[in-house]
Amino acid sequence: QVQLVESGGGLVQGGGSLRLSCAASGRTYSGYVMGWFLQAPGKEREFVAAVTWGAGYPYYGDSVKGRFTITRDNAKNTMYLQMNSLKPEDTAVYFCAANKYNSNYDDPFAYDYWGQGTQVTVSS
Repeated sequence: QVQLVESGGGLVQGGGSLRLSCAASGRTYSGYVMGWFLQAPGKEREFVAAVTWGAGYPYYGDSVKGRFTITRDNAKNTMYLQMNSLKPEDTAVYFCAANKYNSNYDDPFAYDYWGQGTQVTVSS
C-alpha cells in the first residue's frame, strides 16, 4: 500500500517562499521516483520536479529551475519542495506522486499513486 499526504500550502506574497511536504506511508520506496505536479484551474497537470528515492537525483521543470528545490528524507519517508521567489503564475494545486522508477518521470500518466493536493496561492 502507498499513501501520500501533502501539506504546507497556503497564501504567500509574490517573492515569498513556501515549503511543501509529502509524507509517504505504508512501505519503503527504494527503486521509486517521487514527484511534484501542479494543476491550475482549467488546465492539465504539469510537471514541477521529481527525485529518485534511492540516490536523491533531482529533475526540474523549466519554469521552476533555479527557484525550487526538491529533496527527500528517506528515514522519514518524506519528500519536500522548497519554493522560493514565488510568482502569481505559480498559483495552483500541488500534487505529490510516486511510482516505481521509469524514465517518464515528467509524465503524470507514469505515476500510479497520488496525494490529494495542497493549494498554493501567490498574491501580487
